[in-house]
Amino acid sequence: MPITLPAELPAYSVLDREGVMVMSDTRAAHQDIRPLRIGLLNLMPKKITTETQFARLIGATPLQIDFQLIRMTEHQSRHTAAEHMETFYRPFQEVKHEKFDGLIITGAPIEHLDFDQVTYWDELREVFAWTQTNVHSTFGVCWGGMAMIYALHGVQKHILPQKAFGCFRHRNLAPASPYLRGFSDDFVIPVSRWTEMRQAEIEAVPGLRILLGSDETGPCLVEDPGHRALYIFNHFEYDSDTLKHEYDRDVATGTPINVPGNYYPDDDPSRAPLNRWRSHAHLLYGNWINEIYQTTQFDLSRIGTPQT
Repeated sequence: MPITLPAELPAYSVLDREGVMVMSDTRAAHQDIRPLRIGLLNLMPKKITTETQFARLIGATPLQIDFQLIRMTEHQSRHTAAEHMETFYRPFQEVKHEKFDGLIITGAPIEHLDFDQVTYWDELREVFAWTQTNVHSTFGVCWGGMAMIYALHGVQKHILPQKAFGCFRHRNLAPASPYLRGFSDDFVIPVSRWTEMRQAEIEAVPGLRILLGSDETGPCLVEDPGHRALYIFNHFEYDSDTLKHEYDRDVATGTPINVPGNYYPDDDPSRAPLNRWRSHAHLLYGNWINEIYQTTQFDLSRIGTPQT
């Protein structure tokens, strides 16, 4: 939660530049409080695992969150019970006339397909356009982030010669960003993908800013203020054993796969993996929620209109 200080106090500008959560006393006096409405457009096959991972992070803030689960309208999940989908999820076409403070668009295991080969691509492009009028802030994750940055800016994904798989060291490239409050200069993030986004191609787009990056796996977190969006290509939301499950699955089916790097102690799959990203996961999503809280319209119906 932000600290309230007079805007004229010298400490206000100093802390603001450092990325500390500060709010002027004038602004605080005019704030109204209501639950934040956050949607999860869940494109992953294991819906329950994914919704739990994101709910854990979103629910860790002291703010009240109205968490809404959304699915693509025509796409039918083969890995989650129909009863679960019917009970807890609403199709996009049913919610597209509603407003949201935030929306998370998850990844999907369809990296090998060109975007326009995805069966629900037309509706997903409609979702991206809808976020510009009906969502205050959007967070695209892994394939979801790649799809959104491609749809809005034409930045392509590129197939890797081998899977980027493991926990890779990343650098904090924008320490004063409000989304990176409390971040270390150097940390690890789980990575599991067959594609990459390239730094030069992102930097060639005016307005895009790379916030986190890795020498080994490239750009990780990109800010797109013109579209009120963040794109992250890796997986802070992963549980401690998510990479283990992916590795064990591929070994069991005979699919060629490397041991996930820098994940098991001494890279020994017989030992329990260590979670070294949990604290930064909570920081990132907590900072995102805080930014929404400080900047969204109190009247939901005014989301997508200029602030007054």
